[in-house]
Amino acid sequence: MSRTDKVSIAMRVNGRPIRADVPARMTLADFLRERLGLTGTHIGCGEGLCGTCNVLLESRSARACLTLAAQADGTDIITIEGLSLPGQPSPVQDCLVRHHALQCGFCTPGFVVLIAELLAEVDAGKRPTAEQICEHLNSSVCRCTGYAPIIAAAQELVADRIVAKANRDNATPRTEAAR
Repeated sequence: MSRTDKVSIAMRVNGRPIRADVPARMTLADFLRERLGLTGTHIGCGEGLCGTCNVLLESRSARACLTLAAQADGTDIITIEGLSLPGQPSPVQDCLVRHHALQCGFCTPGFVVLIAELLAEVDAGKRPTAEQICEHLNSSVCRCTGYAPIIAAAQELVADRIVAKANRDNATPRTEAAR
């Protein structure tokens, strides 16, 4: 396959169906940024080390700089734009601000995606420990803020989500069979 070969892809990005013909070697990060205008997915190192390009690919974090757009064919992708509320920051972004976990902001989209992944795991019944939260966030790099405020924000969000899930589960009415 030459660098000029094109492939047809179809995927859902932030809930929207997308079809496109792309160069076979175009990365998902370049596709999102150049073709779809979703510039919240940053490109830092271009080698999968820094995590600024994190997206959710089938509900799991993935490095968009290492993933070819063609590899994402047939998948559901959520970018930072898909995690934000129209015209206002998401609850994850608000918590990062409260914890002063932002300075230059370049790494923020990648961390928001990782924290959203953690929260989805809580919704699925997992209860990540403080050590697991740190390990999960350690897959991304922040050169300005340091990790303490980012980890504190993530721990607060996870703890709050665990409590909210427990409250929802306890409020669910029992069926006759369960009594």
